[in-house]
Amino acid sequence: MVKPIIEPSMLSSNFADLANEAQRMLDSGADRLHMDVMDGHFVRNITIGAPVIKNLKASKPNAFLDCHLMVSEPELWIDDFAKAGADLYTFHIEAAVDKTATIIDKVKKAGMKVGIAIKPNTPVEWVIPYVKDIDMVLVMTVEPGFGCQSLIESCLSKCKILREKFPNLDIEIDGGVSIKNIDMCAEKGANVIVSGTGIFKHPNPAEAIDIMRSSIAKYN
Repeated sequence: MVKPIIEPSMLSSNFADLANEAQRMLDSGADRLHMDVMDGHFVRNITIGAPVIKNLKASKPNAFLDCHLMVSEPELWIDDFAKAGADLYTFHIEAAVDKTATIIDKVKKAGMKVGIAIKPNTPVEWVIPYVKDIDMVLVMTVEPGFGCQSLIESCLSKCKILREKFPNLDIEIDGGVSIKNIDMCAEKGANVIVSGTGIFKHPNPAEAIDIMRSSIAKYN
C-alpha cells in the first residue's frame, strides 16, 4: 500500500505573496509543495529558479519542496537546488537522454530525493529501467509548460502499467487534476497528486485536499 501525497502546484498561487500562499496550502493539509521550474528552453515559459526556492525554504523550513525541473540541462542545476533546500529533484528523461543514470547519482549524492518525469508522448518504457534507483515517477497528464490545461486521460494508462510492475512506487501525476477526476486517477494507480487550480480555485482548499486524499486511500 502506498501513501496518499497531495501537492498543490504553486504555479497557480499568487507569486507576489508566495510565502503566505505556501502557508495557506500547508494549513489546508498539503503534504508537499510542488515547485515548477521552467527555463524557457525545454518548455516555452519561464517561472522560478533556485533563489526563490532558497527564500521559500528559509521562510518555511518544514515544508517539503518537490522541485519539478522542466529544463533542457537538468544536470547543471543539481548543486544549486540542493543548496537552496530542495527536498525532491524531479527531472525530465527527455532532457537527460544518455545522462539519466549519471544525473540520478548526482542528485542522490547532493542529498536530495530523485524523481523522473515523462511527457504525454513519451513511452513509459523509457523510465522503467531506472525505477529501482529513484524515489518517484512523474507522469505528466498535460504538455508541460503552462497551467490550466485539461487532463489527457490516455496518459493514465502509464500509471496502471507502473503500479502493476511496482506496487510500492510513488507515482505522481501532474496536469488537469481536480476533485472531478481524482477517482479515475487514483484507480489507475497514482498516489502523488499535483493540482493547481483544482486546489487553489476550490472554495475550500482543505476540502479539495481531503477529497483527493480519501480517493487515493480508497484505490491504493
